[in-house]
Amino acid sequence: MALRLLTALALFIDAGVHLFLAPGYQDAQPGMVSQGTLFLLEAAAAVVAGIYVLVRGSRAAYALALAVALSAFAAVVLYRYVDIPAIGPIPAMYDPVWFFSKTLSAVAEGVGSLLALAGLVRAGRKGRSDAGTRLPARRRRR
Repeated sequence: MALRLLTALALFIDAGVHLFLAPGYQDAQPGMVSQGTLFLLEAAAAVVAGIYVLVRGSRAAYALALAVALSAFAAVVLYRYVDIPAIGPIPAMYDPVWFFSKTLSAVAEGVGSLLALAGLVRAGRKGRSDAGTRLPARRRRR
C-alpha cells in the first residue's frame, strides 16, 4: 500500500505543479496548441493515473503511471537542454532555466517513474506467484 500511496503522491505533485504553471503559458500562435494547454493535459493524465494506482494497484495501473511520469520527466529534461523547434501544432518549448516549480515537477516525475517501475515489477511477480498456486480444475466423474 505504501508503494501505491507514494506513486500516487508523486503523480499528484506533478499534476499540481502543472496546474499551477498552466495559466502563465497560455499564449499561443494561431494554429498552435499552447504550452499551458499541454500542461493541463499532463495534469489531467497524472491525476487519472494517480487515482488508478490508488484504487487498483494493478500492473495496468502501474504501467499507466510509468508512462505518464516518464513521458513528463523526459519532456522536461529534453526541453531544458535541447532547443526543439515546433512540431506541427506542438509549440517549441525550450526553457533553459531550472526554477523551483520546474525542479519540483522533474523530481516528482523522476521519483514517480522509479516508483511506478517498482510497482510494475512487483505486481508482475505477484501475478506469477499467484498463478503457480492455483488449484487444478476438478475432473468430471462419468
